[in-house]
Amino acid sequence: MVSVGDAGEKQVLKRVLAQLRPADAALLGPGDDCAILAANGDVVVTSDTMVEGPDFRMAWHGAAEAGAGFDLGWKLAATNLSDVAAMGARPIGLTVSLACPQDADVALLEGIARGLDAACHELAPGCGVVGGDLGTSPVLFAAVTALGDMQGRTPVLRSGAKPGDTIAYAGDLGLAGIGLALLFRESADAHGIATSDAMARLRDQHPAALAAQLAPVAPIAMGAAAAVAGASAMMDVSDGLSLDAERLGEASDVSMRFDSELLERGFGVQRGQQVSVLSMLTGGEDHGLLATFAAGTVLPAGFLEIGAVGDPRSDGVRVLLDGAPFQPRGWDPYGELPPGAKAE
Repeated sequence: MVSVGDAGEKQVLKRVLAQLRPADAALLGPGDDCAILAANGDVVVTSDTMVEGPDFRMAWHGAAEAGAGFDLGWKLAATNLSDVAAMGARPIGLTVSLACPQDADVALLEGIARGLDAACHELAPGCGVVGGDLGTSPVLFAAVTALGDMQGRTPVLRSGAKPGDTIAYAGDLGLAGIGLALLFRESADAHGIATSDAMARLRDQHPAALAAQLAPVAPIAMGAAAAVAGASAMMDVSDGLSLDAERLGEASDVSMRFDSELLERGFGVQRGQQVSVLSMLTGGEDHGLLATFAAGTVLPAGFLEIGAVGDPRSDGVRVLLDGAPFQPRGWDPYGELPPGAKAE
């Protein structure tokens, strides 16, 4: 093991950059004060942070194992790429800032870089890491900014849904929430510490749910496809379908009416995992795409109908399931953590 403190910034940066391929749009990549990207239209920008403890546990990502950090890097990319896709844009670049303890293994940062690189090239071919920063922190901390090119199209906002529109969804739905519940409930020993044996068992017994939580396969290309097909509104579902649908409903001043039969038909079994309608509505971190389309629109491949947009209700209810009000809930970074979720 070589710690970042022993290696120093220059050597750490050299080893991290060696894991990254260039982005297609980068006229100038890492190494100068700024990167330079080429774009064909409006540029969308989003940013996100992940902090060890409330947002992830290194024990879940193989902290002491070969390849440690790969899943975490993948997730860092996927969570930001999905926001770009939700605007109907093509992702063109990420900037990534990482801060870690002085005794962190350089190999961990290399693993994170490989995961970032793999997610960009598999989920958004041509996109890549174009810059960032390295620093120190008591815990591992990551901040990612993603940029996307609208390629001459108008961005798809949350505010365009209209009564009568079809509600559709693309990607995993509820799987990541199931994976998180399993991790909190079954990965820890008597002292609350996640063990490698427990993680191996969970990955073997619940591969789809664990993968959806630790390394989500967000449907990035479907964002642009939805925009081309005429999506009236769209957003990334990161905090739970019902909670994010409420946000879309508020932005558009409509009600979001889900159909349990359509949900079960489309997402009741995903990659061999049974998923309940409740899990679909309240689980977070799938990073799928929720979109609305004018009635009669042929949905792009990968999108499935799950309900219809309704008129706003006088009582302010935004989300309904089979005609009855549904109380939106999901992931809230300022809310209570699930049982057993104390920081390790």
